[in-house]
Amino acid sequence: QVQLVESGGGLVQPGGSLRLSCAASRIIFSFNAMGWYRQAPGKQRELVAGITSGGRTNYADSVKGRFTISRDYAKNTVYLQMDSLKPEDTAVYYCNAHTYSTDYWGQGTQVTVSS
Repeated sequence: QVQLVESGGGLVQPGGSLRLSCAASRIIFSFNAMGWYRQAPGKQRELVAGITSGGRTNYADSVKGRFTISRDYAKNTVYLQMDSLKPEDTAVYYCNAHTYSTDYWGQGTQVTVSS
């Protein structure tokens, strides 16, 4: 059973920062890729940031230069550092782990950016 446990969400003012964590129940280098998605009310879930097993990263255009995805193999954890947050970043953020045959999802953590 693969579990992804997320933490780090909360309320923050515009311009502030948050760091999301996704702790996996197995060694994360066994996944082909991991990433963060988000879904705002009334909108489709979208990819925010991803990292492949080879270390390549990709970001949604809306977060480039502000968000950074990283991984800690020793802790089996993937992070999303979010800086210069905007109200438009408000959403439920989901951790994803991908293999060739299966996608695993975390429970989601709420990020709210508001004055």
